[in-house]
Amino acid sequence: MPPIIISPLIKFAIGVAGAGVAMVWAAREMRRLSEELERAKAASALDPTTRKALPTLRRDPRTGEWRIV
Repeated sequence: MPPIIISPLIKFAIGVAGAGVAMVWAAREMRRLSEELERAKAASALDPTTRKALPTLRRDPRTGEWRIV
């Protein structure tokens, strides 16, 4: 089978389209992560009495696994 010859202009267009898709994906991920961090900040801003009522994780000294205390 002979090699497929593609014009440099078409290669460039495919590269630009791929870069555009990658940038859209990266921007969407950054927005998602920022929203997740904002939710975590809001949850940590609870008053101390409410915060103490939430479960915490502690490492089990025998197994090394994290457990809810």
